[in-house]
Formats: sequence, structure tokens, C-alpha cells
Amino acid sequence: MDLNYSPEETAFRDEVHAWIEANLPSDLRDKVLSYGELTKDELLGWHKTLAKKGWIAPHWPREWGGTDWTVVQRYIFEEECGAAGCPPIVPFGVRMCAPVLLRFGTDAQKQRFLPRIYNGDDFWVQGYSEPGAGSDLASLKTRAVRDGDHYVVTGQKIWTTLGHYGDWIFCLVRTDPKTEKRQDGISFLLVDMKSPGITVRPIVLLDQSREVNEVFFDDVAVPAENLVHEENKGWTVAKFLLGYERMGTGNIAVCKRELARVKELAARAGLLDDPRFTDRLTRVEVELMALEITNLRFLDQLRGGRPPGAEVSLLKIKGTEIQQALTELMMQTAGPLAPIFRPVAPDAPFDAFTATLFPRYCNVRKATIYAGSNEIQRNIIAKATLGL
Repeated sequence: MDLNYSPEETAFRDEVHAWIEANLPSDLRDKVLSYGELTKDELLGWHKTLAKKGWIAPHWPREWGGTDWTVVQRYIFEEECGAAGCPPIVPFGVRMCAPVLLRFGTDAQKQRFLPRIYNGDDFWVQGYSEPGAGSDLASLKTRAVRDGDHYVVTGQKIWTTLGHYGDWIFCLVRTDPKTEKRQDGISFLLVDMKSPGITVRPIVLLDQSREVNEVFFDDVAVPAENLVHEENKGWTVAKFLLGYERMGTGNIAVCKRELARVKELAARAGLLDDPRFTDRLTRVEVELMALEITNLRFLDQLRGGRPPGAEVSLLKIKGTEIQQALTELMMQTAGPLAPIFRPVAPDAPFDAFTATLFPRYCNVRKATIYAGSNEIQRNIIAKATLGL
């Protein structure tokens, strides 16, 4: 694989870099780089800025707003966004629900939802996990009973990321509780979060943030036209969507930015002369380089029309492990001041950035669990890829 950029690709990189410099508000960039909690308006504001430029959904078909960028151009764009400190693109609409609609949705569903997803008119969230159905997702119990032209949904979802911002939620629900195989009898529904009977309750985390939520459904009426694909065939949709979710969990561009920051902080702390520290730092850097090349291979397969397969579990495992390793190295650069979480007083022996390291370390521990725990991913690789 030739990893050198052509003159055209270099020109594209310069174009993206210049545009981000001109359009990314400095206060928003600073908030991202200092690990601040972004508001709904801040997330959707950057989304709409990219949509206006025509860069919000490079991977979509051209007819729906895609860019027709090459794999390398898409990679360059992600790398420039990560390096600059751009807010993340909330994946649930653009990168998860939209591919499902493009693959399984009716023409009416595409016409109704895709333009609004593209323009950032609706904030989408994911309704998969339940109190008794996390890694064992097929054991979910949230019920949807057909009643004329509606489904009546009753149950609970948990760990709903940014659920308190949600306008719409895509949900896995059980429409047939009597099937022998648990994966059967599950359907995929699109639910308006403003529907009567929906209650969102935050789960307050260690850092006092409310990133994740419980969502309760109490006899919620959902139009039958919001069913995606066939009734009782939602597991097919779920597997397709999870492939796209796992493709984005590596966060390679952000990891490269964080790696550079670790090096800078380590130099200030004199840790680059510590062979134990530099050994681990070097190992993480090599693993990130290998992950980057592997990701490019998978992107090339997607360009050929092949949907994500079991191989993306490799990206998920290694990408999330690298993210955790970087937070651990970042903590080490702060020394004994790292395991601190409290408001920064004027006379505190640490600065505001140092105070963010421990909450971020705790938050990133979840990376190896969401989108299917890494233990489950290893089982998928063993079964689907290695044939064990």
C-alpha cells in the first residue's frame, strides 16, 4: 500500500485544513481540547456547519448528499478534524441510522428522515442496551405490540448516550416473545422522543456529568410506518448497524492528537528519560500506526461496496485499548496530582487541565464495553473470521 499522498491529495489536505481554520470557532475548539462537555447546540451547530459545506456525510451516496471522496480523502478529512480539535460528529444519525435506512428503509422513510439527519434538524440516539441485556443484547425485553396502525412500546433502555438531547431514538424491541431463537422476534423501530409515555432519567457519572441515561417507555404509541425492514427481522438490521458503529470506535485521528499531547506533557515532566515510560509510549505509537493502516484497508473494502464484516471487531478492540492506554500515560505525566477530581481553587497546586485528566481516564474505561464489549468482539473474530 502506497502511503505517500499524491499532489492532488496534498492539495485536498490543504483545502480542508484552511477551511477548518476559518470555520471552527476558537472557543469551541478550546472546549474540545480541554475535554469539556459539549451542549446539544454546540454539537448540532458544528454538524450544521459541515452540512452547509456539504461535508457532513462523505460516505453517503451522492444522491443523498455524499461527496464521492476517495478513501484517502475521507481519511485525510478525519485526520484534519481530529488534529484541529473539531467537535465529534454525533454518530447515531449520520453514521448509524442513515446507513440502515439506505440499506433497509422504504422510499418514504428515506425521503422523510435522511434530509433531516443530514441537515442536523434532529438529534438521534440509540436504544439498544437494557438493564438485563447488554453484551447479551438478544435477551432484550422491551415489548412492542401491534395495535392497528401503531405499535405500543413498553420497557426500558439504559446507558443511552446523550439521551437527554434526543429528538428521535432507534430502538430494538421484541415483537414476538415466543420464538425459540432469541435473535428472532426482534424488530427495529424509529421512535419520536417527544411521544407521550417516554421518560428520560440521567445516570450521574463519577465526574458529575450526565452523558448517559435511562429511557422508559410506558405504552408509547409508535406509527407502524416507523418499522424498518420486516417485523421480527430486526436482528439483521442490528448486526448491520453495529458494523458501522464499530468502524468508528477506533477514533484514530483523535488518538494521534492525544499521542502528540502525551509526548509534549511527558517532555515537560522529564519522563522521556524514563525507559519504562518511553517503552510503553513507543509501543502505543507503533500499535496506533498499525491500526491506522488496517483502518485504511477496511475503508478500501467499503469503497468497493462491501459492508463492514466481523473484521471491524479488530478495529474496535485495538482502537479502544489504545484510547485507554493514552489516558493512562496522560495520567502518568501529571504524577501524584493526576488522581484528583474537584473544583480548581485559586491556590490549587494543579491547573484546570490537570483536573480534567482523572475524569477523562474514568470516562474512557467504558470504551472497551460499548458497541459490544471487547470480550464479545474476540468471540466474533474467533467464530466468524478464524472459524473456531
